Amino acid sequence: MYLVVTVAIFLILGYFVVDWKRWRDFYPTIQYYIICNLMYNFIFFNHTLWAYNPRTPWLNHTVIDLVFSLIIIPIIIMIYLEHIPAVFIKKLLYWTGWVVLFTVIEYFFQKMDLFIYRNGWKIMHSALFNGIMFTVLWVHYKRPLAGILISIPIIILLLYFHHPTFMDLK
Repeated sequence: MYLVVTVAIFLILGYFVVDWKRWRDFYPTIQYYIICNLMYNFIFFNHTLWAYNPRTPWLNHTVIDLVFSLIIIPIIIMIYLEHIPAVFIKKLLYWTGWVVLFTVIEYFFQKMDLFIYRNGWKIMHSALFNGIMFTVLWVHYKRPLAGILISIPIIILLLYFHHPTFMDLK
């Protein structure tokens, strides 16, 4: 039920907050996010760092993640990128707000047992990852190749610190 409510909230939010005439401006960055997320789910298939923990039998991590990746996250990315302020200090505060918001939401999902950590991952890892993610999304939006190149060492670090064994790979 929470997934249906969450999707409804974000669709309504997207309807009122997103300038849908500009969706093409954000599309490459949305694709970048979706590709990175699908790669994470493929590479870490048997060795996830975190997972959704559904309370209903018709849901699983894959379904929830696809709904988030294909519906909710694109709306979030458009809202985030569309409203980044021009002034550096405001940009920094805006970025901080998004990082804190994502981390707090995850914290509450984890406390409600809808989100679980595995393989050494903790809320502080997510907070750091959220900071990196919102930075790289902005970089990718402004300079897609730079965003992709910045992602490579981040992926290498994630694999180094939280690597699955060769046998854990699908």
